[in-house]
Amino acid sequence: MDHPKMILVALAMVMFTSTNTRAGDIKIIANPALKADTISVRELQGIFLGEKTSLEGMHVEPVFEKGGRAHESFLRQYLGRSSDDLQKYYLALQFSGRGTMPTTVASDAEVVAFVAGTRGAIGYVSAGTSTEGVKILTVAVSFGNNERKLLTRVDPIYPEELYKRSIGGTVRLKVIIAPNGSVEHAELLGGNPVLGDAAIVAVQKWKYAPASSRTVTEITIPFDPNR
Repeated sequence: MDHPKMILVALAMVMFTSTNTRAGDIKIIANPALKADTISVRELQGIFLGEKTSLEGMHVEPVFEKGGRAHESFLRQYLGRSSDDLQKYYLALQFSGRGTMPTTVASDAEVVAFVAGTRGAIGYVSAGTSTEGVKILTVAVSFGNNERKLLTRVDPIYPEELYKRSIGGTVRLKVIIAPNGSVEHAELLGGNPVLGDAAIVAVQKWKYAPASSRTVTEITIPFDPNR
């Protein structure tokens, strides 16, 4: 490996260990049978609050952790609720007959095992958790009222030197989508810059459903060296 490349990899390692990005501490995972590769925050909220029971024609089942860092991060980032609030919410649903208590397990490993073995299951785990047997979903945050459906998704190519060194993480991108559905612009908001470059190259090839105007979307793309 040439000297400039060694410097680049070293810089990437330092920035990876020192950068704390929003949503970078958890991964959203799903059973491989689920067709979707991307999920919006609105869809996540609907599924984990018992308001949405299907995604792209498949029944979905959320699984929660009983507590811990991943659980608290997920509630804060995507549901905007505390553990106590969530408990009260589901008790009210159960009491009214409009829902039942969701599946809850004790650890990241149990979440992965449940999601891997349950068709349509969706859960969340810490970023460093091995996700063998499940798929990782990209989370998209749309600004405004136009939520665009992703039609064509190109997976990023994992930078070889980072993969060999088990350097992973989640990057956040701001994406501007043209009315015809093509990606006009993508820029890094947070995360490892080398992984970010790889994500941008892939996202620029994505295709969304047409709309009447441009849409600005924030997406997270995980890179998992354990897979």
